[in-house]
Amino acid sequence: MNWTTHDVTNQVPDLVDYNLYESDQALREGVAREGAGEHDGSLLAYGAVLGEAASFALASDANEYKPRLEQFDRRGCRVDRVHFHPAWNYFMQQAFCQGMHCSAWEGGQPARMSSPAAAGPATGAQVARAAAYLLHGQVEAGSLCPLTMTSAAIPVLCGEPWFDTIAPRLFSRIYDGRDIPLTDKTSMMIGMGMTEKQGGSDLRSNTTKAVPAGVGGRGEPYRLRGHKWFFSSPTSDAHLVLARAQEGFSCFYVPRWLDDGRRNAIYIQRLKNKLGNASNASAEVEFQDATGWLVGEPGRGIATLVEMASYTRLDCVLGSTALQRQALVQALHHARYRKAFGELLIHQPLMQSVLVDLTLESEAATMLALRLAGALATGKPSLSGGPAGTLLDQAFVRILTPAAKFWVCKRGIEMASECMEVLGGNGYIEEGPLARLYRETPVNSIWEGSGNVMCLDVLRAMEREPALAEALMSWLRQQSVDDARLRQRVSELYVLCEKEGASRQQAARRIAQDLVLLTQAALMRAHAPQAVADAFVSTRFDGMGGVFGAIAASFEAETILGRAFNTL
Repeated sequence: MNWTTHDVTNQVPDLVDYNLYESDQALREGVAREGAGEHDGSLLAYGAVLGEAASFALASDANEYKPRLEQFDRRGCRVDRVHFHPAWNYFMQQAFCQGMHCSAWEGGQPARMSSPAAAGPATGAQVARAAAYLLHGQVEAGSLCPLTMTSAAIPVLCGEPWFDTIAPRLFSRIYDGRDIPLTDKTSMMIGMGMTEKQGGSDLRSNTTKAVPAGVGGRGEPYRLRGHKWFFSSPTSDAHLVLARAQEGFSCFYVPRWLDDGRRNAIYIQRLKNKLGNASNASAEVEFQDATGWLVGEPGRGIATLVEMASYTRLDCVLGSTALQRQALVQALHHARYRKAFGELLIHQPLMQSVLVDLTLESEAATMLALRLAGALATGKPSLSGGPAGTLLDQAFVRILTPAAKFWVCKRGIEMASECMEVLGGNGYIEEGPLARLYRETPVNSIWEGSGNVMCLDVLRAMEREPALAEALMSWLRQQSVDDARLRQRVSELYVLCEKEGASRQQAARRIAQDLVLLTQAALMRAHAPQAVADAFVSTRFDGMGGVFGAIAASFEAETILGRAFNTL
């Protein structure tokens, strides 16, 4: 049959072949503001590569064809190989070339380390890495997981006397995904193994045991027996694992292969069948007297791994910000091409309310994420032992990072849903990008501590480090002095923070939310165009809230939306 019932019209072309970095004015301004301007050229190049039609197609393939576990080879030998689609290797290669697994620490490692980076850190390396992370996560988010954990492991391991033996591979820019002994590889990755079936975030309920293979103590080998319910990036060359030793919970460096060429006694039971994050493998494993070396002080394993988590939590904020950004640009692109009732969606007043609100959310998240990355560069002692930065920078790292992880990741889920609705049924189908973005967003809210865990961590940090809490609160008060709405919210926040016991815990989510919103308002007022900053404050502090687009105040739609996404 050769006949036609209709012409295809009013369908939106795919958003491809654009530069993710060049078209994001807020991101470019933030990179310059936070001291990473010298990386602008490399970020422009990376934004162009990621925006190619081929990159989006590969990202789709990496998630459609999930990792596959091969437990035994054809001869019956236990091999526990995980097979990835070639698209996974493409994105890992791109990320390694960009240095997303190590660049934040280049030049900051101890002087004894024989690495080309030892000459000194590049200006703004932490912020430049954050920007690359924001770009990469818009196209293929699953491959961020092993990069995050490898980067976060470096400051944890750099104080170990044997760090020199792995440092050249940790700082290598050549991705090597082969499942072979580390001595034969050009680079390496490090994962994490903390949670168990019975405990989840309650790490003190863990049952995995570690027994000394000799004298015991820091840097000595142990035998680990137990399990991990979520073993992230199981094909990493080593994992940092929490286990119960005689001195208490301790952290262990557990390699996948031993020095004699044998596989360590880590057995993959199955790969997780996850809602999203499909390109990335997560596993359940058992340790049957696996060999691991004690990292840090005996009995301080939870504190050691919480230190690692302080870095991975920032990456959760960055990852959710990336997903927000890509969902937003897909919605804006659709609205600029799609007509309804005789008018482009982008020109319709109610749709403008929705898109403006989404744009404000995305820009505020981007601004906060880059500020946190800048604070991390100065708010913690350097790897070579230098002093921490100002009290305010330290407060951003210790108090505001978990608060942002709670708020930005939660908002990302809502935002992906709303952006999908802008596209209507075309957003809900699997052939388009929004369905995958939507499935991807919850993982950042859950991974590295759920919302309640983050909010309780905010309270704990404020209690244990009152000087940091006061520095942050004083800064918020100063930033709000000329706006009655913000002054009122700061006063209410002080009252909430003075609560005690159960009442304070019950208010933890409100405290975390207000810390983030007030900080975002301060940053927007200081650095965004006035029309954007005014719209953010009026929509977040005039008592409206609720769903995106429930805006009563007037706003400059063309200014705000034009700034948000310009591919011309």
